[in-house]
Amino acid sequence: MIHARGLARTFDGRGRGKQKEQVKAVAGVDIDVAEGEIVGFLGPNGAGKTTTLRMLTTLLKPTAGSATVAGYDVATQSQQVRRSIGYVSQSGSTSPEARAGEEIMDHGMLYGISQKQAETRGRELFEQLDLDGLWERQPRAMSGGQRRRLDIAMGLVHDPTLVFLDEPTTGLDPQARANLWTHISDLRVKRGATIFLTTHYLDEADALCDRILVIDHGVIVASDTPDALKRQVSGDLVELVVADPAQAPAAARLLAAIADSEPADGAAGAGAATVRARVRGAGHEVAGLIRALDAEGIALESIEVRRPTLDDVFLTLTGRSLREGA
Repeated sequence: MIHARGLARTFDGRGRGKQKEQVKAVAGVDIDVAEGEIVGFLGPNGAGKTTTLRMLTTLLKPTAGSATVAGYDVATQSQQVRRSIGYVSQSGSTSPEARAGEEIMDHGMLYGISQKQAETRGRELFEQLDLDGLWERQPRAMSGGQRRRLDIAMGLVHDPTLVFLDEPTTGLDPQARANLWTHISDLRVKRGATIFLTTHYLDEADALCDRILVIDHGVIVASDTPDALKRQVSGDLVELVVADPAQAPAAARLLAAIADSEPADGAAGAGAATVRARVRGAGHEVAGLIRALDAEGIALESIEVRRPTLDDVFLTLTGRSLREGA
């Protein structure tokens, strides 16, 4: 569905006189998305994520490389690409003053389908996306979750084979986000759609995506399944909260004996101290660690073992968390 090789985009930056500094927003990326996949595209602000998305949706011409989307070349067959894809932007595309049903029909007719077809498809989408009874309502009178589902309905009214979702759940409360996740999954299950998703929520990418691409400084730095990416992080995070800060060095020494990295420490508040390190196969090692701590009379307020998360992966790959980039 998406095949890109060496896709790049440069912009003229600041400079004196006629000499303009060339800024590489995207420095030659290779992307493959198979039919029926849900692929997450992650990257901090300024990494090239939005520029890449704009090139794939024909909103920006590449300065190098090539890409085909839904079987069409983005540079020479932009009209065919646009007819084949659905695009749901982060800011949304509905007018707050119009009625929801009118927006759907107008959007469908812009893609060349008849008013009757647009209404039929629109009402089907309203039912599938839990928007029943809102056909005559203005978007400004809808909740945030309802408006985002309306945006998705508008992106699907012409029955595209490939859907681009740009930050679909930004600004939604946790319940509305979880509800929208179900609908996004249903796009593939019930409609057979291929989905290319950008998000700043790593739990969202973990829950929804078959594969994740991470872009940083204009290049793809990782491409794999969420589980495979998490396995790249060395070990589980073991965190000890030591009741007596004076015993923290001894606790760190015992933790270091089973750890894959040098233990780090920090204040935990109320006179306690934390000691943490990554331990491969922590589930098998923690019992022995607790016995060793007890043998040396080291009292713990708590012990916690956390499996690697996508945020750990992102921090390992880019040196910062994704939310920091947001």
